[in-house]
Amino acid sequence: MLGHVLTAIVTPFRSDGSVDFDAFQALARHLVEHGSDGIVVAGTTGESPTLSDDERLDLIRAAVEAIDEEHTVVAGTGTYSTAHSVHLTELAHEAGADAFLVVTPYYNKPPQRGIVAHFEEIARASDRPIVVYNIPGRSVINIEPETISRLAEIESVQAVKQANDDLAQARHIVSTRLDLYAGDDNLVQPFLELGGVGGVCVHSHVVGPQVAAQVAAALAGDLDRACAIDEELQPAYQLLTVAPNPIAIKAALSLLGHSVGGHRLPLVEPDEAEIAAVRACLERLGLLVAA
Repeated sequence: MLGHVLTAIVTPFRSDGSVDFDAFQALARHLVEHGSDGIVVAGTTGESPTLSDDERLDLIRAAVEAIDEEHTVVAGTGTYSTAHSVHLTELAHEAGADAFLVVTPYYNKPPQRGIVAHFEEIARASDRPIVVYNIPGRSVINIEPETISRLAEIESVQAVKQANDDLAQARHIVSTRLDLYAGDDNLVQPFLELGGVGGVCVHSHVVGPQVAAQVAAALAGDLDRACAIDEELQPAYQLLTVAPNPIAIKAALSLLGHSVGGHRLPLVEPDEAEIAAVRACLERLGLLVAA
């Protein structure tokens, strides 16, 4: 297994818009020292649509260099082009990624059999694990349970990052023996209760130790403790709704003293009201002292 708490790491940028690899490595080390079992590089939270292929690969290499072998580096290699996804997966394999996060092909709305064919092609590019990323809110289409069953027959497909709150579909993933990861942070607790292994998270940038404790408690059978932590983390879930991801989490990291820079268009800087809302969430979490 790739770990219980995987953080979809942001990509820090310098003032000129270039990738700040030093800040990226510092943040990667911070995350694995504060609750994360691994990091997902060049995912949506990492602003992957605005990264060149070379930048993606350099970030993967930087991650592999920054963290020890006890922690995993999962590379985001999925796009809406199968050929491009295969190419990125081959390069990420060479760069040392432990696994690959592959999103449902978005925008072009392939039929379910096309989704299966997409993952079959990508699986031929490497023998390392693939995490299927089902996020119908962004990709427009859902990976249906029958399709999940077919994907589970692909040897290297080992997990699903499920950003879909349908608990019946989540249970089906567990029944296929694929590892179920929550793809939305507020789904970590309900998914743990039905057999999930953890989450691919964003809030763990700032509450990583708490998320690790929540997952550990649930897996040990202490659901009361896990639920109590989940309740304590409500401000973290609210923080992520302040502005589109990763605007809010980058604002939070900046307020906490991490150097992550700004964004590449079309993402923009948070306004004063959004920064104030993020600050209020951090204060409620006890991470900042109220002014």
